Amino acid sequence: MSGEIEASIVEALIQVRDRAYAPYSNHPVGALVVSESGTRYAGANVEVAHYKGLCAEASAIAAMASAGERELREVYVIGPGQHLCTPCGDCRQRIREFASAETRIRVVDAEGRLLRRYTIDELLPDSFGPENLGRDSAMD
Repeated sequence: MSGEIEASIVEALIQVRDRAYAPYSNHPVGALVVSESGTRYAGANVEVAHYKGLCAEASAIAAMASAGERELREVYVIGPGQHLCTPCGDCRQRIREFASAETRIRVVDAEGRLLRRYTIDELLPDSFGPENLGRDSAMD
């Protein structure tokens, strides 16, 4: 797949993935989101003994929302290997909450090489969002 990921994004992804707390799965994941302002927010997965931990994407989105931002321009996800480490179902819904049709989701391998690029409609087709509840959304 063509397209290089900016070196500073790859570096941030690897750093945050390497700080993940994954003693149960041994599957560290990092995520980086870029908000509407262009600010980058990173997050790592944080596991807990009862197995209801926090995914990397959820961690990064929570940081973005906590800063008062509400729109995702880009989402990057990195896992520990060469295989696709796509967002889980819960995180696809979290991304959908803050995505627009222009949001790009990129999954990279352990070294930061692009494996696959998605739109939110590709990642979560026929999704349920704020507009289904009569609320405004970037997806309108």
